[in-house]
Amino acid sequence: LYRKWTGRAHIDFIRSLNGGDDLSEELIRRLDFDPTVKIKQLSSGNKQKLGIILAFMLKPEVLILDEPTLGLDPLLQNGIYELLGEMTQEGTTVFMSSHNLAEVDRVCSRVGIIKKGKMVATENIATLKEKKINTVNAYFAHPVNKDEFLDENTELVREYTNGLILRVKSDVNPLIKRLSRHTLRDINIAQASLEDIFMEYYEKV
Repeated sequence: LYRKWTGRAHIDFIRSLNGGDDLSEELIRRLDFDPTVKIKQLSSGNKQKLGIILAFMLKPEVLILDEPTLGLDPLLQNGIYELLGEMTQEGTTVFMSSHNLAEVDRVCSRVGIIKKGKMVATENIATLKEKKINTVNAYFAHPVNKDEFLDENTELVREYTNGLILRVKSDVNPLIKRLSRHTLRDINIAQASLEDIFMEYYEKV
């Protein structure tokens, strides 16, 4: 972005490369962006808005985005997600890098995992989310032997007085049956977030 140019000057320049209809005015409205301000006077968030407008305005067949909602407030983030959803429905292919897994979950249908600078795996988001990973926090009325509950799919996260926190990488029901042989004071089962699943997957590749 040229510091002495306004947002409008940038938009006009990109429009001149195409010469046809574009989405700039709609994007200006939806992102609540003032195109009359010079770049040197814009906040980082407004610079981000302008970058989105310039990238989206010509309705490209392929979009490559790097942390597209970084620096934007939650309301504007939702606006970007809606725009991306509309564009993908119209046939645009979007490649996006992000450390925000909630964003990845909302926007993407496939994920590529990069480790030490190399693409080591690709997976459908839906397939990742189907992986059964649960954390079970069980509090007993008496001491128990933790080994009774551990197997190839169940690992110990933490042991405390009359209690265990276990991570289950498969169907949780067999573990519940083993736990129910003892008097339980309390039990809590939490399904893993996409971030937990990603980290579990990342450690394997």
